[in-house]
Amino acid sequence: MNDTEIEALFAAARTGRPEPSAALLARVMEDAMAEAEARAAPAPVPPARPMGGGFARVLGLIGGWPAMGGLATAGLMGVWIGYAAPGGFDAVTATILGGGYDVSDLMPGLDACLTEG
Repeated sequence: MNDTEIEALFAAARTGRPEPSAALLARVMEDAMAEAEARAAPAPVPPARPMGGGFARVLGLIGGWPAMGGLATAGLMGVWIGYAAPGGFDAVTATILGGGYDVSDLMPGLDACLTEG
């Protein structure tokens, strides 16, 4: 296919534009008017909920009783681990928290870069 044949196809595509039927346009307009009427109607007001106390509000914010059960379990586990810490836990914390950094660790020397050989 050369450029003239392609141009002929493009020209045919530009001129042969189908128009929608009147029945289709009428159905589209009918649907649009029905949707406009539905959107213009006021939204239904939800029924008022009874107001609870402060604890009920906090409980609702965190996710209800299932979330409160998980929170209580995690809190009790934290207290238990803090009170009766296992022996291996002390070695881990001593390794992590016992070592410190010196200024020379943060700014290494250039000796390795300046070697000749």
